[in-house]
Amino acid sequence: METSDSHQGVPTPRDANARKVMAAQRSRDTAPELALRRALHALGFRYRVNLPIPGMPRRRADVTFTRWRTAVFVQGCFWHACPRHLRAPAHNSAWWRQKLQGNVRRDEETDAHLALLGWLPLRIWEHESVDGAVRRVTAALATRNHPLAVRLEAQNVNE
Repeated sequence: METSDSHQGVPTPRDANARKVMAAQRSRDTAPELALRRALHALGFRYRVNLPIPGMPRRRADVTFTRWRTAVFVQGCFWHACPRHLRAPAHNSAWWRQKLQGNVRRDEETDAHLALLGWLPLRIWEHESVDGAVRRVTAALATRNHPLAVRLEAQNVNE
């Protein structure tokens, strides 16, 4: 496996197009994140964006409800090895398998760390509908007695 000079251990993309696609991958403010944030904001929720995880400053939650100790992560199906949609790359497959397994392990470590601190981690997949994701966030926040979430959950039960 040929590796890139600038990123030790990272395989060199096989062509210019692959390099361009990988360079364009966003780590924050992705389309699914923005859609979820817009929908939550439209309902009246207020939150923090891209906030470091307490005790893990290099890891960040996409949407954080600090008062209710709830951290929401919007997961890309590829980067976080979605069990429904992951298609492992054929090129450099051993490297990618190790990379993606490491991402999943890191997610699990982050969730365990948050749980130890009394936080509720919530993982939303990019393939989930915005409405479904909003319902999951609202339900999670209702378990934390977030007033708006409790009110919205009560309305959903009565409809």
